[in-house]
Amino acid sequence: MHIPDGFISVPVAAATSLASGTALFISFGRSQTAFGVRRAPILGLTTAFIFAAQMVNFPVAGGTSGHLLGGALAAIILGSPWAGMLCIATVLIIQAVLFADGGITALGANILNMGVIGVWVAWLLTQTLQKLFGGSKKRLPLAGGIAAGVSVVVASTACAIQLVLSGTAAANLVLPSMTSVHILIGVGEGIITGGVLTYLATARPDLLPGEEGKFQGWLTPVVSVLLVAGLFSLFASAWPDGLERVAENMGFIDLAEQVRIVVPTPLADYGIEGLGQIGTSIAGLVGAGACFIVAFGIAKVMKPKNV
Repeated sequence: MHIPDGFISVPVAAATSLASGTALFISFGRSQTAFGVRRAPILGLTTAFIFAAQMVNFPVAGGTSGHLLGGALAAIILGSPWAGMLCIATVLIIQAVLFADGGITALGANILNMGVIGVWVAWLLTQTLQKLFGGSKKRLPLAGGIAAGVSVVVASTACAIQLVLSGTAAANLVLPSMTSVHILIGVGEGIITGGVLTYLATARPDLLPGEEGKFQGWLTPVVSVLLVAGLFSLFASAWPDGLERVAENMGFIDLAEQVRIVVPTPLADYGIEGLGQIGTSIAGLVGAGACFIVAFGIAKVMKPKNV
């Protein structure tokens, strides 16, 4: 759902950048309280994992693929939508700057859709469902999975509205197209989110909020990130994602080439020229490492001074 350069107008890009910047500014202050003494490794590892997982596109239907957005996963693992926003925003910024994934001019819109709207819809719905389910931690994977799927559809609707406001596509065409394809992608998001939460609740409860005890070690989460970024990413579906498919079907895909701003990087499009799949693995590992370092640094900066 990464909007490239050229899909949205200057006013929409400016407005969404202002909204995202304001939201992130607030999240820094709120995370200092809500995230509190949560260990920096949790934010770093979560951010690295979501980056890696977003590299693995899964086939949906009709020659279309999707990938994890991760808003629900970030908010639930970190125990705070504010910290979840910082996590997803970090991923999106690194993707745009290092890998030319998502437009530089559309970065504000992408953060708003996936890092603000996606995170908050997932968080609020998870909390609501947990109350309906009686607050049982055993039901958290189910609640989180449902919330994750719904958040994808809501975020895609926000994306479609931005395209309409930009004059890129007609509302009666792009809204149902984006919604229908992202319902299918949302199913995949829900399954992945529920599966990860089930594993964490069973094998690594120390990575979930509200659990007593210290951080139990780096080995398993680090190996998981390395496997997803360096190995599983090689098996990602080559089919266009939901937004790309809609753009192709509606005839505005070429706008991405007319206004494309690429920060010079040897890692554009998650590869290194001449290295084939090895280049993809290297790009994935570099990206995951960059996400961890930046997020770990953010966690240290926002840590309360009296802790």
